Formats: sequence, C-alpha cells, structure tokens
Amino acid sequence: MITQKKGELPKAVLVGIQLPGIDQAELQSSLQELTRLVTTLGYRVIGQVTQKRSSDRSALILGDGKMQDLARWTGGSGKVASLVDRKKSKAALKWEEERSSEDEIEEEIIEDEESESQEQEITEKADIVIVDCDLSPSQLRNLESATGVSVLDRTGVIIEIFSRHAKTKTARLQVEIARLTYVAPRMRETGGGDDREGGGGKGVGESALELDKRKIRDRIKELKTELSAISNEHEVRRARRSQEISVALVGYTNAGKSSLMRALTGSDILVADKLFATLDTTIRPLYPESRPKILISDTVGFIKKLPHDLVASFKSTLDEALHASLLLYVVDSSDPSFRTQLEVTQKVLDEVGATDVPHLLVLNKRDNLSDEEQAQLAAEYPNSILISTRNPEDLKNLRDKILSYFESEMVDEDLFIPYLVQGAIIGDIRARVRVLAESYNELGVTLKIRATPDALEHFQSQLKSLVKPRR
Repeated sequence: MITQKKGELPKAVLVGIQLPGIDQAELQSSLQELTRLVTTLGYRVIGQVTQKRSSDRSALILGDGKMQDLARWTGGSGKVASLVDRKKSKAALKWEEERSSEDEIEEEIIEDEESESQEQEITEKADIVIVDCDLSPSQLRNLESATGVSVLDRTGVIIEIFSRHAKTKTARLQVEIARLTYVAPRMRETGGGDDREGGGGKGVGESALELDKRKIRDRIKELKTELSAISNEHEVRRARRSQEISVALVGYTNAGKSSLMRALTGSDILVADKLFATLDTTIRPLYPESRPKILISDTVGFIKKLPHDLVASFKSTLDEALHASLLLYVVDSSDPSFRTQLEVTQKVLDEVGATDVPHLLVLNKRDNLSDEEQAQLAAEYPNSILISTRNPEDLKNLRDKILSYFESEMVDEDLFIPYLVQGAIIGDIRARVRVLAESYNELGVTLKIRATPDALEHFQSQLKSLVKPRR
C-alpha cells in the first residue's frame, strides 16, 4: 500500500489513447487539458502513458507492453485477477487466443512506429490512474485489478469537479442527477454491496444489487421532480424579464467569462484560474446602467467530451443562453486550441437549440498576444472584438458595441403623456427605454424615446388604455 505524507497531494498517472484520425498534437492537447482537470481536482500528475490503438474497446484499453509500463507507475501486477474460475468453451478460448495475438501484433507494429519507446524514469508511485476517455464498467474493473489502485475516466473526473464546485441548490441537484446516472451501471464493477453478496448465494447478491439500482433510479426521479419545480420558478422569473434585453456569456471553461462578467457589471463575481469555477448562472445589469437596461448573465463553461448527462442536467441553466437577446462567445485567444474550443461551444449550444441566437465573438486575453498575432486574428475574424479585461479602453469598446447592436434595431418616437396619467407610466418608460429629449406644455409632457419596436408598442398600448375618451 502506498503511504502518503501528511499535506502531500495524491499522485496521478494519466493514460491517453491515440485513435485513428487523432494526430499527436490533438492527443497532447487533450492530455494537457486532462492535467488541468486533474489538478483542479486536487491531484499532482507525475507521469503519463500513451499508445496508438485501433480502438478503445479492448478489455484493458492498453496493450500488454504498455499495461506493464502503467503497472510500474502504480506497483500493480499489470494483469487482471480472475474473479471467478469458470470453465470456458473451446470457442471462447479460441477467440481469446486470436484476440490476444492481434493485440500483440498491433502493439509490436505501434511500438516500432513510436519514437518514444524509451522507458520513463519512475521515482514515485501513483495513487490513482486517470484515463482520457470514457471507460465501460468492465474496463474500469479490469484496470483497477491490473494496476492495484483506483481508476477514474474523464467523465468521472468532470463529474467530481462539478460535485465539489456546485454551490446553489439548482447546481447541486443537476450534478447529483449526473453523478447517480454515471454511478449506477458501475456499481457491480466497483464492488458496491460486496458485504451482502457473500454467504447468501447468487440470488441474494443479485437482488441486493438490483435493490441498490432501484434506489438510485427512485432517487434520480425524485431529484428530477425537485429540479423541475425549481426550473418552473426560473421560467417564471425569466418570463418577468422577457421584456428586458439580455446578453449571455458563453464559452469554454476558464476562457475568462467570469472576469468579463465582473468587468461589465461591476459585481463581486468569483474569479478563479480553475476549470468549472462557475457552475451557476449569475445575472447582473450592465454597469454603468444603460437605458434600456441590459442584463448580463454568466453561464457554466463547456469542455471537450463534456458528458451528455451533464449537458442534459444543466439544460435549465443553459436555457439562459437560449432565451438571450445576444450571446457573447468568449474564447481565450492566447490558447492555441481556441478554435477547437469554439467548435465545442457551438456544438453544446446546438444541443440546447441556441445556435440561432445572434452572437458576437469576443477574443479575450489579447494582452497575452503579440501585435502580429492580434493583427492575424483580426484578419481571420473580422467581425470579432479583441479585448483584455485588464484594459478599460477595451471594455468601453465592448460596451459600446453591445449598446450599438441593440440600438441598431431601435426606433425613435415621440410619446405624449398627459399629466393625469404620468404617475402610472412615466417611471416605467424612464427605466426601460432611452429618453432622448422631453418638452412640456399645459396638458402634459412629450418624450422623445429610443426603444425596440416591441417596447414602443407596449407603451403605446398602455397609454391608450390609460387615456380613455370622455363620453
């Protein structure tokens, strides 16, 4: 058993599989992102094992040689311990022999192709193995048996980070649904209920497992009912804001959305250099406040290979993007992989039906780029805006661009408001539209306003109902 000094971070070794169609740069980019995820989770990455494979469906993910390399990092045997000594048919034995032979041939070819076949020097033992793809329950069990340590796949890592960062009731419910959905099929493989499977025969063990699974299904149903009730409350609040202009910040995790939210609204929003630091939707008015008022919302960040169950669970949160008047696609322009991250953002938005919402591309963190790099990006994305949240002039330019976008759809109109009905309407007008000029006579005030056609129609209709003709 590995001993760990007090205060020392647990150590992790990463496993990456290079499937056909994935080049070396893409593999390393994914592993770098996994390293950040694992670091956010509180582990220290001490090494990695990678291999080209034709598929990620094999029992151990890796070939025998690479499996032995991984076992050296953990102190495991590199072999799967047989749980039950079953007599196998001739057909099964022949299939296993052919499969093993294919794996050996494939691995020999691959190792001949790979230039990095030198053994890495191992001075520390890992406490956990983390695989950069999704594992089936049996693969998870086999890897834990062969390595002798706990194993997590990419989805498990992301769900664990979400669990730790969820603060509001809505976020906790959403994450718990995704976590239980992930855990349910893995219960048998991870040893859940071992104490009840012994002594009572197969029937007792199976029924205990099914009981646990039914409890999880019932709990998920209960959580979904509770989440639905909260979502209905959100819909009511959203309906109240439906007449107001809203801008939603969307993008890859750690692209700088929360920093931009803080800069645009002057609010005390959590800003941390961590993945998924923000899981809850925060809504604040643009500051200094504009007329009409513009609401800015910060949403949960996206990531490559984001588990579908998490996307489904966070649908109520992502609906803020669906109902926004304008989306700001925020990307870290200093990240070499930001184009791929932008594709991920668009894909997730497509899943919630928000791809048709008007958007503006915000290339953030330009202070990390050279002048030449900024010029190249401006040429590549002519309709985007390059900013740094540390630069007040950049923020002013972005604010002006947001205001001009909405004002381009507005119309200027005169509204005459008799003194008799001013108290019922004029405050609402000043709060929701921009008053360009005002003049008075003995009967009332004429306001020259700039408003959206919908807002203008709303106030004109309200005035007609207040100013009833005398009989």
